[in-house]
Amino acid sequence: MKTNVVVHRDFRIATIDSRLYSSFLEHLGRAIYGGIYEPGHPTADEDGFRQDVLDLVRDLDTPYCRYPGGNFVSAYNWEDGVGPRAERPVRLDLAWRTREANQIGVNEFVDWCKKANTKPMLAVNLGSRGLDAARNFLEYCNHPGGTYWSDLRRKHGWSNPHDVKLWCLGNEMDGPWQVGHKSAYEYGRLADETAKAMRGFDKSLELVVCGSSNSDMKTYPEWEAQVLEQCYDSADHISLHMYFANREKNTLNYLARATKLDRYITTIGGVIDYIKAKKRSKKTIGISFDEWNVWYHSNQQDKEILARDEWPDAPHLLEDIYNFEDVLQVGGILNTFIRRSDRVRIACIAQLVNVIAPIMTEDGGAAWRQTIYYPFYYASRYGRGTALQLVVDGPTYDSDEENDVPYLDVSAVHSEDGKTLTFFAVNRHPSTSLDLDVRLEGFGNARVVEQVEMTHGDLEAVNTAARPKTVVPVNVESGKIEDGRLRAALKPFSYNVIRLSV
Repeated sequence: MKTNVVVHRDFRIATIDSRLYSSFLEHLGRAIYGGIYEPGHPTADEDGFRQDVLDLVRDLDTPYCRYPGGNFVSAYNWEDGVGPRAERPVRLDLAWRTREANQIGVNEFVDWCKKANTKPMLAVNLGSRGLDAARNFLEYCNHPGGTYWSDLRRKHGWSNPHDVKLWCLGNEMDGPWQVGHKSAYEYGRLADETAKAMRGFDKSLELVVCGSSNSDMKTYPEWEAQVLEQCYDSADHISLHMYFANREKNTLNYLARATKLDRYITTIGGVIDYIKAKKRSKKTIGISFDEWNVWYHSNQQDKEILARDEWPDAPHLLEDIYNFEDVLQVGGILNTFIRRSDRVRIACIAQLVNVIAPIMTEDGGAAWRQTIYYPFYYASRYGRGTALQLVVDGPTYDSDEENDVPYLDVSAVHSEDGKTLTFFAVNRHPSTSLDLDVRLEGFGNARVVEQVEMTHGDLEAVNTAARPKTVVPVNVESGKIEDGRLRAALKPFSYNVIRLSV
């Protein structure tokens, strides 16, 4: 089957914010303990951080990492995680029914970020706590010294301020499951007052307020409208979350769910524009899609662990083992974010290590790349620059999610230095190759420099510690430039990256 695409150098969507490729770590399961931090591990450094994990994180080049939650943050006292480790309290985490030893807190996390070549995106507790704890947390982190909270940080061994600029005002406050759940009006007022207090300390902060936990919430999208009605002037971004599942084992329906993600972004973009007009504001709020991923493989295991009522330490929760089918889904999600980079300025894959994550570890053993590591890696590496508008004409299919879903899911990015044009392409067709024909307008001297392909005969194939290279990308040479056109064959059910020198 043939698919025609037109790309023009001057038909730009937006300059992509590099924070589109950010990540997330929560005090949940083995994300922290046994994930990034494992004293005594053969690769552990002097601070107890696993260097094998650090190597894999650095390769992803994720610019920001959101912390410490997630649902965890809504009952978290940040003070529990600072000071001498021997004096830190052990707490019960109500969100995930586990024990939290608080051996990692904000200071250690900031140190880890420096080693991982990322920056902290911190969340404050607006569930069980509020404005006062948030402003104290900010002062502890960012003030140089000479005040109670900044001097306490210095006493704890961190003389220099952390200078954290990106802050989340709570997490999923629309969710009845959340500790301290609030109505949109209650949350919007609290977020506004908290933002004003934090800006009283530093006007240059970027602040993210809570949008809907997912687009199936009964309060969606009225929640966003009411929240922004209260705090539009004091916020910079509104957060959205979405997870993807294939419980019915229908691959084409599963892959079509990226269209639902696109509608979600479009709808909230409209809400932002409405409140902006109503406020007569010059500012456009951005979208921070700070939780997204595939999440369903581990659901039954998680129910069994939590049903024991044992309050365990760092249990194996949310440890989805991703298969090749998930590569196609994650590739489509990232393509959606690139195409909607006019709206989505920040996005955080949830999470980074062990917990619904691209990186897995064994306690005391190996670390390896899950299947979904690779599409995130390629998008992060080559998806920075200018997103270009594409005209696509090709075969489609009908799904439960939407009709006329294109078999080809594709995005294009013109690099920051103007020297490279990269296409990220997913062939959703189960049995037929797509003959890609791209008309290159304004790219007269293009040549193919690399074509990467991921495909596998078994959609359920996974990578494990014993077999970490079962599903991996390979270099192929099907793409070529002829008469100002890129032509390439995309295999059935495949993820592809084609890079052109321009």
